[in-house]
Amino acid sequence: MAHVAVIGTGNMGQAIAGLVTKGGNSLQVISQNDTDTAVSADIVVLAVPYTALAQIAAARGEQLAGKVVVDITNPVNFETFDSLVVPADSSAAAELATLLPNSTVVKAFNTTFAGTLASGKVGDLTTTVQIAGDDADAKALLAGVITAAGLKAIDVGSLKRAHELEAFGFLQISLAAAEKISWAGGYGVVS
Repeated sequence: MAHVAVIGTGNMGQAIAGLVTKGGNSLQVISQNDTDTAVSADIVVLAVPYTALAQIAAARGEQLAGKVVVDITNPVNFETFDSLVVPADSSAAAELATLLPNSTVVKAFNTTFAGTLASGKVGDLTTTVQIAGDDADAKALLAGVITAAGLKAIDVGSLKRAHELEAFGFLQISLAAAEKISWAGGYGVVS
């Protein structure tokens, strides 16, 4: 059993928290603005907007040392929905890894919407969470939490792959914002 903390109580935070408990893992939920509650988990999911990552890293860097930190953000320009706001050769996850050098950062959950995480389905397919990171044990630990809840997990490679995951997340968000796909839908993976 893993002990997971979710920082953030929005739709994604609630959906991920539901997965954690559904799979029989222990859960700590902390509001994004709560800087008083100490993180007491081995896996910490940052279910917050991209713009909050630097603040959380600055406030909780020591607490997050030695922990697996999961970045779920999509660094989308939400004013225009026409680009990512990170350099073309980088990612939000890479930036977070630089801010948290004593943590193991992985990228996950950014290519799924909250509805597909909560339902466990994308159409008739089981929801698949893609995971990128440089530490195989950290990715396996997170994959165990995901699969225990009945979803699928795919290791997509090193943390460098976060760039492609964020681009994929951006495409999905921009299509939903343009009402070309549903916010309750998404892409399925057949393996």
